[in-house]
Amino acid sequence: MKKNKDNTTNTPEAKKRVSIAREVTVEMEERKSIFLGHAKPVSTEEEAKAFVAAKKAEYADATHNVYAYLLNGGAIARFSDDGEPQGTAGMPVLNVLKMSGACDLAVVVTRYFGGILLGAGGLVRAYSASARQALDEAGIAVYEEFAIVRVRVSYSDYQKLTVALPKLTISEEGSEFGEDVTVICALEADRVEELSSLVVEMTNGKGSAEVIAYEERPSLRHTGI
Repeated sequence: MKKNKDNTTNTPEAKKRVSIAREVTVEMEERKSIFLGHAKPVSTEEEAKAFVAAKKAEYADATHNVYAYLLNGGAIARFSDDGEPQGTAGMPVLNVLKMSGACDLAVVVTRYFGGILLGAGGLVRAYSASARQALDEAGIAVYEEFAIVRVRVSYSDYQKLTVALPKLTISEEGSEFGEDVTVICALEADRVEELSSLVVEMTNGKGSAEVIAYEERPSLRHTGI
């Protein structure tokens, strides 16, 4: 692991944002109409638009595919009623997104009309409820910068390492077996020193830990699921 001249670890500044943890679909029924709430974490407006387009294509036979998405700290907020009376669908879904405290997410609510009119108030309640259920199922998560670390240890130390990693909520994402064992780990960037110290202590200084990449992920420390 490389360090700067002042002996600090060469890692990027921590970036944290609140979004949802995973893509989900939930289903509810309201007076014979079926509502499917689809939610996905997104990073760009292009990704949000692609998600909306994919759901519209997948549920092209539905009566309505209402959507809303929120990005960039709320600076980008878009919605569509998709044929429902103005203000009864897209805006209520967007309001649910805003009230959740999360950002960088997109929601599509698909409706299959069941033959009973819900009225303006009923539509607002149904679309809002479907969006809330989707967000509840997806879970709120704090996203952080993760380090992907290549760890090299001897065969005799490998078993000890695989036992220690889950206890420290460090994810083992792959391994290769050659002269030594190479393990790919993922953990929050500010915990790289913790892993490095563990490897040194466990192997009596013979093992190594090297950061090979950084990427943003839901934090294992702050998931609200």
